[in-house]
Amino acid sequence: MISSPDNPHIKHLRQLLTQAKARRRHRQTVLEGVHLLQAALNADRLPEKVFVPHSQTDNAEIKGCLKAVDAARVVLIDDKIAAQIGTLSQGANVLSLIDILPAPTVQTNIDCVLLENIQDPGNVGTILRSAAATGIKYVLTDKHCADLWSPKVLRAAMGAHFGLHLSEGVDLIAFLQSFSGSLHITTLTHATRKSLYELNLQTLGAWVFGNEGAGVSPELAACAPYGVTIPMDENTESLNVAMAASVCLFEQMRQRLP
Repeated sequence: MISSPDNPHIKHLRQLLTQAKARRRHRQTVLEGVHLLQAALNADRLPEKVFVPHSQTDNAEIKGCLKAVDAARVVLIDDKIAAQIGTLSQGANVLSLIDILPAPTVQTNIDCVLLENIQDPGNVGTILRSAAATGIKYVLTDKHCADLWSPKVLRAAMGAHFGLHLSEGVDLIAFLQSFSGSLHITTLTHATRKSLYELNLQTLGAWVFGNEGAGVSPELAACAPYGVTIPMDENTESLNVAMAASVCLFEQMRQRLP
């Protein structure tokens, strides 16, 4: 059992949990909790190592997950060490080290979601979750967006990562210029605007969602012939980007139901 905070495994986990540059360099991340471990296993993504706090060795859910993991990949750690390195207030009941798969070849003929400069990890994770729930398979982000594999994004997405093809640091304007379907950009600043509920969303499309405060940049908005707006009571505050994205994606799904 690992009981020292100076153990190389523990140092590696701590780096991955706190540093985006470490995740990019090692192409690895850490899943906190049994739910994310189960989601990875359901997608046939076997972790490199699973670190189980000593007090959790009899946890029924964890024991169930470990049936799918080679015993040589399972490492016991002291509870205090687990609490110190995790990002959860109560500490994670299991920590799983997994590889980040290479980004897929960017395709311009498939439904997708593009995220520009969205900073809040919770917003990014929620959008990933809504994308997966509505049948979207491809999500692309620019270089200014929150790290898709950070602990907060992983938690907010609730396992959606493992049902999506994710590409980070993409030149979104270049992508849209070659995209073969409709462009749906949510913005209030475009000279031409259309209500979400006026659109035909039954054909190939790319959705673009922008920064929490500034929205989609003028350069990116100019790629589309119109901006999409969501009708709402004029006396209420505008929706945050995660909620707006969810409304749009579920409307697309609704229109495509048989």
